[in-house]
Amino acid sequence: MPATPAWPPASTPRLFVDQPLGPDAAPTLDGAAAHYLLNVMRMKPGDPLLLFDDRSGEWLATVADASKRALTLRVERQTRDRETVPDLWLCFAPVKKARLDWIIEKATELGVRRLQPVITERTIVERVKRERLEAQIVEACEQCGRTALPELADPVKLPALLADWPAGRALLFADEAGGAPLARLDAPAPAAILTGPEGGFTTRERELLLQAPAVRRMTLGPRILRAETAAIAAMAAWMAAHGDWRAAGEGADAGAADII
Repeated sequence: MPATPAWPPASTPRLFVDQPLGPDAAPTLDGAAAHYLLNVMRMKPGDPLLLFDDRSGEWLATVADASKRALTLRVERQTRDRETVPDLWLCFAPVKKARLDWIIEKATELGVRRLQPVITERTIVERVKRERLEAQIVEACEQCGRTALPELADPVKLPALLADWPAGRALLFADEAGGAPLARLDAPAPAAILTGPEGGFTTRERELLLQAPAVRRMTLGPRILRAETAAIAAMAAWMAAHGDWRAAGEGADAGAADII
């Protein structure tokens, strides 16, 4: 007897929609999303797609009607609840465009809850285009299966960040001058990681950081890492030690991994 095909298929498009979803919802897509579905994916009435709204989780929908520039969808059923991601913030100095996009994309994939740009004395890029970063976040969530978008905070200068730092949240400072390995630091959630700009932190900034009660110095190994590499390496180490990686693997076959 032939196996029943999986439904929806693994190739089903997955999109974020900034409108509430539910069993009776009939969202309409236009603009870039409609162009992608109509002209790239060649979708037609009856075809399935997955939607998530950052409010209620993920939903299976089908195309109810398609015109040249818009689609009307019919929500069929919920496939997943909105996830709870580990309470980890990434505080990072903005870097040049392509590398900044890479930080945003990979941190989102790894499960960050909040992205906090930090302006330091050696930060080259002080202005960030919020719309571009938000688009990177959405695209990464669509690709990796997230149902909760990370929060994108406005840029803040380092002294202001430390002055308003919330009590009870550890701040893991990736210090080029040394520190303890993450395995030796007691820093479960709620926590945050701070990485510096190209050129690192200044002496004055290091002194300011080391005076802050929440700060814990962390080493990222014996080699000098690029700013973007340091941010993602620190996040990966924290997720392996304190995040949701272990729980996600408990129900999987030994040695299996989801790699795209």
